[in-house]
Amino acid sequence: MAGQRPGGVTLVAVIAWINGLFTIISGIFHIFSWAGWASIVIGIITIAVSLGLFRGSNGARTIMAIVFVIGIAVAIAAFVSGGSSLWAVIGSSLLPLIGLILLYSPKASAYFS
Repeated sequence: MAGQRPGGVTLVAVIAWINGLFTIISGIFHIFSWAGWASIVIGIITIAVSLGLFRGSNGARTIMAIVFVIGIAVAIAAFVSGGSSLWAVIGSSLLPLIGLILLYSPKASAYFS
């Protein structure tokens, strides 16, 4: 880890942490179903990855990038299959795209190296 953590990395890590917390809370509300337990596990993993981003883990950055790319691919697939509009694709792809840019900026790359 080189130098101080860039603000963009901090932003992505905070958003991932909050997302993980809300995923856990959602899972608690549905705890009597398989999906509830899956949500709790996914939320815990998301929080763990966000903590890795805070510490400068390149593995955490890679996992987050994969999640972002999958999110964009799912949005595009929904559009191609006729399940959503172009604006829905743009809306749901915007944050993951910004996250990728922030995680792979020159400052972030120096931080994670």
